[in-house]
Amino acid sequence: MSEREQEEFELLLRQTKPARLPEDFAARLLAAEPRPETSTEPAPLVSPIPEILRAARQCLRWLVPAAAVALAVMIAWSGSRMPVRQSAGSGSRTGINAAPPQLKADDVKIDQRLVSSYDAVARLPDGVPVRVRYESWMDKIVLSDKSSGLVVENSRPRVEVVPVGFETY
Repeated sequence: MSEREQEEFELLLRQTKPARLPEDFAARLLAAEPRPETSTEPAPLVSPIPEILRAARQCLRWLVPAAAVALAVMIAWSGSRMPVRQSAGSGSRTGINAAPPQLKADDVKIDQRLVSSYDAVARLPDGVPVRVRYESWMDKIVLSDKSSGLVVENSRPRVEVVPVGFETY
């Protein structure tokens, strides 16, 4: 609908007069309408919450945030005062404030080996075929620190699915 047609339609709607209600329907609506009661006395104001509960609620409004702040301060203060344990013979510090042992890798070896590979044809959700290549790899990482004699070796398998091309039929 173009803007001109919409303006003409709105003009037509403004000029249209609403239809009159049927007499029997109007009578039923008037009969079903509740009549307001006229009373000269104002309704008594009754507090739903007793005065003691209102005072307790006012105190809790400030007490709950203050308790949360106090708890946070206590946790921070006790965390800074954690005991530091001494090891038996070395006299070195272990605990929160002790530095973690440093690993200085003198020799790093990274190896990737292709275990298997094959091609397959799959169909996308809309039915279009696509050719993919499945590749299984074995990744291996070896770190060695000659000063401490530490060797860390980690290997894990990895699968890659590579789309090669779309087949057109």
